[in-house]
Amino acid sequence: MKYLHTMVRVNDLDESIDFYCNKLGLTELRRHENEGGRFTLVFLAAPGDESAQVELTWNWDGDNLGEGSRNFGHLAYAVDDIYASCQHLMDGGVTINRPPRDGRMAFVRSPDNISIELIQRGEALAPAEPWSSMENTGEW
Repeated sequence: MKYLHTMVRVNDLDESIDFYCNKLGLTELRRHENEGGRFTLVFLAAPGDESAQVELTWNWDGDNLGEGSRNFGHLAYAVDDIYASCQHLMDGGVTINRPPRDGRMAFVRSPDNISIELIQRGEALAPAEPWSSMENTGEW
């Protein structure tokens, strides 16, 4: 048995590609458009690691996704520098819902309210401002 991917339904494919690729840093691997089924599948992965993929599913006629629950917890990615990653996301207009106060872990949400956990690769970084004193925002 081999892990293939996690599927996430999205409301706006362009907005989601902007978040996952341009802000979070994933790379689009392949795309499949199914005119008969009226949906698009986009497969993404962290650069250099195609073994853990995210499949974005966009139904052309829309979906009622609610708050991103649909029996789903979160996606998690290891990052080389949690502070630089969070700053990059903030610079792109993404809210840091759970800042990396501990130098180890942060949470953000996609445009469709999917919770994304960022984990510092290796040991936690030393606590640093502005992260140390930043409060949680919303749910994560």
